[in-house]
Amino acid sequence: MGTLKRIVSIGAHSLDAELMGGPLMLKYAKQGAHCTFVHVTQGRLEDPNATEEAKQAYLRSLLEQNRRAAEALGGDTIWLGYVSSNMPSTEAFADRLEAYFEDEKVELVITHWRGSMHPRHINTHDAVTLAVKRLRRKGNPIRLLYGETFEDLVGFIPQAYFVLTEEEKEQWFRGLKEYQVFNGEINDFPYIPYYTNNGKVRQIESGSDGFTVNYMYASLIEPSLW
Repeated sequence: MGTLKRIVSIGAHSLDAELMGGPLMLKYAKQGAHCTFVHVTQGRLEDPNATEEAKQAYLRSLLEQNRRAAEALGGDTIWLGYVSSNMPSTEAFADRLEAYFEDEKVELVITHWRGSMHPRHINTHDAVTLAVKRLRRKGNPIRLLYGETFEDLVGFIPQAYFVLTEEEKEQWFRGLKEYQVFNGEINDFPYIPYYTNNGKVRQIESGSDGFTVNYMYASLIEPSLW
């Protein structure tokens, strides 16, 4: 790990940014980096069976979960204000992100790999990657990594491995558990067993000596591994 001062993790929905960027960002946060978890949309705000009151209550709850998760991981959080049916074009989305990265002097971005089951994950990947490409062409050395989630595994190739101490692992899961969905309260996907076992699998795969997470390089942008 090098020395970085400004890092963002960008997820299409709440929890995505923390799953992808949480392990690496909590490490940098301990070194004094400013780490931000960026949420593009807030998920199920447009359930046709939900009343307006229920939608607003859900939004308030989710934003509070965002805040608590970021705090547990040593960072802060923002919501870009989009909902699933109100996503901008890739160009407009990339314009906004490019300006944000420049204004914030972002050095490292973590986001979705494109091989996903979710259209908004793909939208986010495309816009982030385009924004970073534009900045690199202008001489900005901003870096990009793709994080691992169970929803974005088509063609995902683990390349950069990081070992978490037991304390760091517990901190990551403490942040993730601020989300109802991670705790199994929204659907029946076994988030906790999956990510617990995945860390063990990556440990075996990499031959490391502890719970391990991994990332994929943006090979179409990076001229060499770093």
